[in-house]
Amino acid sequence: MEAVHYPVMHREVLENLPIPSGDSLLIDCTTGEGGHTSLFLRTYPDLTVIGLDRDRSIQKKAIERMSAFGERFRPVNTWFDEYLAEAPSGSADAILFDLGISMFHYVESERGFSFRREEPLDMRLCTDGGLTAADVVNGYDEGNLADVIYKYGEERYSRRIAHAIAEARKEGEIKSSVQLADLISRAVPKEYRYGRIHPATRTFQALRIEVNRELDRICPALDSAIRVLKKGGRIAVITFHSLEDRKVKWFFKDEAASENPRIKILTKKPIVPSEEEERENPPSRSAKLRVVERI
Repeated sequence: MEAVHYPVMHREVLENLPIPSGDSLLIDCTTGEGGHTSLFLRTYPDLTVIGLDRDRSIQKKAIERMSAFGERFRPVNTWFDEYLAEAPSGSADAILFDLGISMFHYVESERGFSFRREEPLDMRLCTDGGLTAADVVNGYDEGNLADVIYKYGEERYSRRIAHAIAEARKEGEIKSSVQLADLISRAVPKEYRYGRIHPATRTFQALRIEVNRELDRICPALDSAIRVLKKGGRIAVITFHSLEDRKVKWFFKDEAASENPRIKILTKKPIVPSEEEERENPPSRSAKLRVVERI
């Protein structure tokens, strides 16, 4: 089973998330296929990693990839905010968040994450139940749908897109990713249609965030992560778009500036990928790494 996810800023993450000698614990809150986890387990022979992921399919890949490490890798099928809320205080030496969506979801999951593939409009990271992208597209009223696309996609043509969707679904349900992407392309101005990014990019991002409540999970998870961290331990967070990064940035700033701060910020400006990595792995271009230390 071949892994397709490239661990973003792997050198920078290793450098900025040092692990103490002896028995130690890292919580990888977004394990995916295990790219970062495998790097840490190879680098630190006494390290145990608790690997969190809500997607059972991609977690199977990580389990297979980490089989050589035996009990040093402990997978848990859960949302990271829910796990950290219940985790023991002062139990982890380091905590890592890579908030990007794995290439697995675009290439292999068949859940409609990619607008270039003919797939059902699902976009759930956990397929055990809950809201799907099709539910949002076909069930939200036009105003609410426009608000979601604007709020979570920062899409300037959100109202035009929402109106086109509302009109189209009068003729029947919008069921596939390509069907939706084509509809969005026709709804926006011609110059936008052939711009730098595909016109459906921001809308698909918005739907994915809405379905999985991605932004709602960040601040509660970071708050719990600080409690779970040992003194002197570090939290590293990789974000991939401005909505995520703003939440992380201001949560850390507010915490560090509070009357009784629990952390100090180690990255006054976020670390970004090297030019070499951007060439080798174009999706890394928007990545930002922020690191704090428990005090």
